[in-house]
Amino acid sequence: MTKTKKILSASILSADFGRLAEEIQAAEAAGVDWIHFDVMDGHFVPNLTIGLPVLKAVRKITKLPLDVHLMISNPHLYIQEYVEAGADWLGVQVETVFHLERLVQQIKELKARATVVLNPATSLATLDVILEEVDMILLMTVNPGYSGQKFIPATLPKIRKLREMVDSRGLDVLIQVDGGVHLHTIDALVAAGVDVFVSGSGVFDGGDIAGNVRRLRERMERK
Repeated sequence: MTKTKKILSASILSADFGRLAEEIQAAEAAGVDWIHFDVMDGHFVPNLTIGLPVLKAVRKITKLPLDVHLMISNPHLYIQEYVEAGADWLGVQVETVFHLERLVQQIKELKARATVVLNPATSLATLDVILEEVDMILLMTVNPGYSGQKFIPATLPKIRKLREMVDSRGLDVLIQVDGGVHLHTIDALVAAGVDVFVSGSGVFDGGDIAGNVRRLRERMERK
């Protein structure tokens, strides 16, 4: 794992699912770093999306790291299946887990990278005993469940505080954000200390994936 550059993870939740392989390959050709894969169960979040069969199919068409976010109840029941299906990074919501440290260790034992995810209203205090154990923290900057939502500005102080926590402890933990990541929000996110930017509509909307990625990358890498 390295922090030498900012990482762009393209969320396929905003892709055209009738042309999913083509859209993923276009995003890869345009220079995205990871593919972000949202799993929703209609229980923890009010929406149903995609699961194991689609993940297996996506794994066959790209060599990019697959960044999987489980927005589901009882994620411990499915960890092994998602890693075996191709997840390189596997994220679980802190709000759904009773034994978080155990689950993080299970993910690592399966040779995947462990991500812990916090909703906008969830306190960073939930990370106090787990921060040293994880590979990445994903802070949601919208309430999860649907793509295309507006960024919540009140999450910016939370991102800055997490950056301070990670740096003060000297940890090699990536900070990821997901929700409303577009050209008009990315400057503030860069300034707050984000390492990994998940963007769905910012990458796939408008039919110009290459141009969208180029413009996002330019803003991400501004000093």
